Amino acid sequence: MNQSQFFDVARPIRLGDLAAHIGAELTLQNLADREVESISPIYRAGPLDICYIQSKKSASELKECHAGAVICPPELKSVIPNGLPALVTDKPQLGFARISALLYPDAMRPQSAVPLSAGVSPQAVVDPSAVIEKSVEIGPFAVIGPRVAIGAGSRILSGAVIGADVKIGRNATIAAQASVSNALIGNNVIIHPGARIGQDGFGYAPGPAGMVKLPQVGRVIIQDDVEIGANTTIDRGAMDDTIIGEGTKIDNLVQIGHNVEIGRHCGIVSQVGIAGSTKIGDGVMIGGQAGLNGHIEVGSGVQIAAKSGVYVSIPAGARVGGNPARPIRIHLREIAETMKRASNAGEKQGE
Repeated sequence: MNQSQFFDVARPIRLGDLAAHIGAELTLQNLADREVESISPIYRAGPLDICYIQSKKSASELKECHAGAVICPPELKSVIPNGLPALVTDKPQLGFARISALLYPDAMRPQSAVPLSAGVSPQAVVDPSAVIEKSVEIGPFAVIGPRVAIGAGSRILSGAVIGADVKIGRNATIAAQASVSNALIGNNVIIHPGARIGQDGFGYAPGPAGMVKLPQVGRVIIQDDVEIGANTTIDRGAMDDTIIGEGTKIDNLVQIGHNVEIGRHCGIVSQVGIAGSTKIGDGVMIGGQAGLNGHIEVGSGVQIAAKSGVYVSIPAGARVGGNPARPIRIHLREIAETMKRASNAGEKQGE
């Protein structure tokens, strides 16, 4: 049962087609023609839903599962109830994500509050010098500045502001009330509502009469397939560029300072702050509310736990946590010891 009133299902899809789409084994081939039309958690899945399971922790929920199908890893194939078709894959969450995208394509990007068609809304303001390719959609009250270039298939939603000389690639989405200035944006980029891209960074020189502002004259370069969350801010470079690498995903409410360089396919969770001129390698994962000092380097493949304070450079492949950040084993051991001491103290008080 589809419980969403905001996103329509594109179409029902056969289990056989879904298995082929994600490269999974369908356990009950006689049910290859069964169709599903929505996604659901296991506990409330109905006959038209597909769900997924990743670990044995949720295996008990399968006993009462009425889903049309379930996606599972090979090691859990044996716990799937008889009669419930399973799509068996080594990466069930990835498979579920790919199937969800087929069923709900409109949920993959921010949507306009009013219907848009290819072309410019009469309520938008577009400078005559802007170059707008075919099939671009520009919503009401959007502002497109001088010499802007926007590639085919891109969508600029209501109230977005695109500053002078900005270049936006193809099939990009700039959501409502976002602002982009001093930036070069690649293909397939998604910028969510309220994001601020390319404003000046925090640069001041102390003087006898107080702080003197340093002009920030660099750019922001956002490569292909990047997604930037709502109300995230990415400062332009002071003199060089702030760079967000291909495929990187940035959550809501993240602050990225000037001259920061972030590599390819990184994941940065909400409320992270990255100070200026920090360099981050490829495939780095940063947990929520972590803070990174400026002018340090974080090697490729690093994992930083939530709420960590990173003050010095981190070598490639390291896993760190805590404040100050240290190897994750030490951090977790310290947490366990602290909890043990607190528990013992509580027991003594209760005697």
